[in-house]
Amino acid sequence: MIQKLVDQICRLFTFLMVLCLGLMVVMVFGNVVLRYAFNSGLTVSEELSRWLFVWMTFLGAVVAMRNHAHLGTDTLVARLPVAGKKACFAVAHLLMLYVCWLMLQGGWQQTVINYGTTSAVMEASMAWFNVSGVVFAALAALIIVLELWKLVTGRIDETELIGVTDSEDQPHAATEARGPA
Repeated sequence: MIQKLVDQICRLFTFLMVLCLGLMVVMVFGNVVLRYAFNSGLTVSEELSRWLFVWMTFLGAVVAMRNHAHLGTDTLVARLPVAGKKACFAVAHLLMLYVCWLMLQGGWQQTVINYGTTSAVMEASMAWFNVSGVVFAALAALIIVLELWKLVTGRIDETELIGVTDSEDQPHAATEARGPA
């Protein structure tokens, strides 16, 4: 049930990322046209584009976390027996959980500190800018806990113990098993 919720959230985030990117393109391009053709511009477009970029980055990081699309290396882990892979998986996920805690704590502190501060142009609370890190940290921690739960309950496949992928469809371990082309 929670896994389906995470999948739905990631689908929503993917849509929101496309929306953010589209809005950024329209605002920045529109501003360029206004500056060169009419010697004017929309000051709000620069600030809003920056905010959308930050939100798009953090939402994309959640989706990448869910899809195991972050950068990594498997030089050592791929050569370990299953027990070693599980141990490395657990240690890596516990370390990531700790980093999520640090980001959650720091992001929340920044959100509270900047609650009364407004942005220069839009005059919106800077808390909306900083809470993007809190959203990422909370959802990334949830994804990590779900993966650790799968490990503890034995519902994780050996191919999932190596989080590096060569392409979007094919785990790295499967590529090595086939041998060179």
